[in-house]
Amino acid sequence: MSTSTRRGRRPGRPDTKAAILVAARERFAASGFGGTTIRAIANDAGVDAALVHHYFGSKDDLFVAALELPVDPRAVIGAAVAGPAEEAAEKLLRTFLSVWDDPGFQPALLATVRRILEPGGDKLIREGFLPVVLLPVGEQLGIDRPDLRMPLVASQVIGLIVARYVVRIEPIATLEPEHLVAIYAPTIQRYLTGPLP
Repeated sequence: MSTSTRRGRRPGRPDTKAAILVAARERFAASGFGGTTIRAIANDAGVDAALVHHYFGSKDDLFVAALELPVDPRAVIGAAVAGPAEEAAEKLLRTFLSVWDDPGFQPALLATVRRILEPGGDKLIREGFLPVVLLPVGEQLGIDRPDLRMPLVASQVIGLIVARYVVRIEPIATLEPEHLVAIYAPTIQRYLTGPLP
């Protein structure tokens, strides 16, 4: 066994879970989701791969944990879009805004956005968040061409995040959520179920 990868607990009382998360964030940012393996993350953290699986389960679960979001977006978005695809945009936006407008969640969400805006963070969206979180939503809805439709949805949602919560462009920053739903939902719904060129 190599000295760089020990089995079981490491000597002393290091925060093993935190070390794995740091290694995962760095590896996902550098190599993207597809180019990252549990074994590589374990090696970077100095632990056995089985310990990574023990703490975090699958690579998808580890990716979501590495984002350090206050809620699991897969569960929140999945529940929001349950039901007819024709109603998905309004429900998705209402849920999205209720999470983002929650003062208990907002600091962690903003920290995640800032991390994504750092060098290498673009891979977290392209190669992680889209295939792990958003594309399964398109499949759950049963829409055609989810590989095109879900990135279009993401473009609107990311734009709304930046305008409302990061740059705080007025009047978007202070509009009531229902007003934003009325403005954004028709466009997002067209991306989900409307005709595309």
